[in-house]
Amino acid sequence: MAGPARGRDWVDPTADDPVVTALSDGIGGPIGSRASRHPWWTPVRVLLALTVVCVALGMVQKGNCYDDTWQNGQARYSHMCYSDLPYLYTGRGFAELNWPYSDDAQVRERFEVMEYPVGIAYWAWGTAWLTHWLNGSPDLESRYQAPTEDVAARPEVLREIRIFVIVNALGFAVLALLCTWLLAGVNPRRPWDAAAFALSPALLLTGLINWDLLAVALVSGALWAWARGRPLLTGVLIGLGTATKLYPLFLLGGLLVICWRQRRYRTFGVAVAGAAGAWVAANLPALLTGPSQWKVFWSFNSDRGADLGSIWLVVQQALDTPSQPHTVDPHAINVVSWLFFAGWCLVVAALGLRSPATPRLAQLGFLIVAGFLIINKVYSPQYVLWLLPLAVLARPRWRDLLIWQAGEVLYFAAVWWYLGGYLAPAAGGDAGFYWAATLLRMAAELYLVVMVARDLWDPRRDPVRASAQLTTTRSNAVAV
Repeated sequence: MAGPARGRDWVDPTADDPVVTALSDGIGGPIGSRASRHPWWTPVRVLLALTVVCVALGMVQKGNCYDDTWQNGQARYSHMCYSDLPYLYTGRGFAELNWPYSDDAQVRERFEVMEYPVGIAYWAWGTAWLTHWLNGSPDLESRYQAPTEDVAARPEVLREIRIFVIVNALGFAVLALLCTWLLAGVNPRRPWDAAAFALSPALLLTGLINWDLLAVALVSGALWAWARGRPLLTGVLIGLGTATKLYPLFLLGGLLVICWRQRRYRTFGVAVAGAAGAWVAANLPALLTGPSQWKVFWSFNSDRGADLGSIWLVVQQALDTPSQPHTVDPHAINVVSWLFFAGWCLVVAALGLRSPATPRLAQLGFLIVAGFLIINKVYSPQYVLWLLPLAVLARPRWRDLLIWQAGEVLYFAAVWWYLGGYLAPAAGGDAGFYWAATLLRMAAELYLVVMVARDLWDPRRDPVRASAQLTTTRSNAVAV
């Protein structure tokens, strides 16, 4: 059996992961004891190069829509290259450089309020400024006087849309590289676990749909900071993440379980204080300039009904009849969803507190966020990114991660074909294939949930703990 390679202080995936071991047979088999460290290609550098390739392919995948500036309503579905960015650039006033939280009556009459948390709104506004500068800082006076639909169709605005997408895509590429670097550093002995992020089909396909990578980078940073024993920085990054997307807040639940087990109450208090302070500081500019506009994110999500990707939409459409369309009341969805999520969190907390070994933050975070997504009333394709950094560290096994992402890829194709009308039965009726894709996606996610929960209940099955114990055994044998 191959032993540890000389000059290497990390776990090699060809000797650790059965899938990688099998694949390595095509290039000579698992690494041997005589292999040595490459003078330049460290694991992190290899991972960053893989991330560049993955992100570049993601940009190419959106090429068909980019060529016609997302003007072809069917191509965005048939070629699965839809993105929110070009539509929100004109639909939320960024083409006129309006502050997202402006309470100016004329601005609010012309444009809807940005319905995302402040972190995304700030980023979109900043990249809009950069877009205008790159386009020669065009005069905006004529745009203020024209109907918004006319402004959106102008050739110079279409050019700006393409620039806006490029600027954001390059920013997302930097964020993806940062995520890979951070995830590789969470456990220095297992940097290759981040390869499942760097080569993720989900990252390739969904990274450009919306601004979710902002929150993903902050969550990755929180995981890194916690692994480095920096609770204040962990809290600050969770707070900034919550100001960008709500879900990073749930990491505090994982921290509570860990700190409760280890009697580290002060550490948890420091993290909570950092999160609260960072969240308030991030929201303050929006609150001071447009409190009513700031509240739109909360009211929008409270009032919306069953939406794409959710189990609620499947139920609602299944109850529809030709004579009487059925709509599930948004308030009822809110109540049931939060009750289910509260119960889910209690189960995760009990599992974390009673498990034989202290869980890792990625494990608890993955379980909590997965529960939130499964019962949420909207489950957009790019929400898979929320789970990605947590999943690759919680269960670093390619077989299980590929099963989970196969469900995501299936749903990614199904949702666009559903919206394009390609899944409608020829004889009429409901798009049953879309329902099946939605349920299969959730089943694949629940499979990974079961794998992670099993690792908590039986730590011997946890790949991270197993490799650490093997290294300790080998070190003791050498010492003897």
